[in-house]
Amino acid sequence: MNALDAIGNPVRRALLERLRPGPQSVQQLADSFDISRPAVSRHLRLLEDAGLVTHAAHGRQNLYALRAEGFAEVRGYLDALWSDALARFALAADNLPDDGESP
Repeated sequence: MNALDAIGNPVRRALLERLRPGPQSVQQLADSFDISRPAVSRHLRLLEDAGLVTHAAHGRQNLYALRAEGFAEVRGYLDALWSDALARFALAADNLPDDGESP
């Protein structure tokens, strides 16, 4: 699964938001959702497969954290869309009549 597919799910986006302040255990994350702990673990595994999060074992806990490098694909995609939109806007603005009338 790529990063864009991974963030297409609202639960996974919410997990990413919960991880913004810093690493958290699966249990901490699961406590803030109305889904089971195994379901949260499956979502985290998909986010990890997409390169968006990492995890490290600390005793009996797995702590998950955002992986900034994983967001490069998403950023590149959005930057390309934004650049295209700005280019189209500039083209439209350049083609407006000078007298203020609508085209």
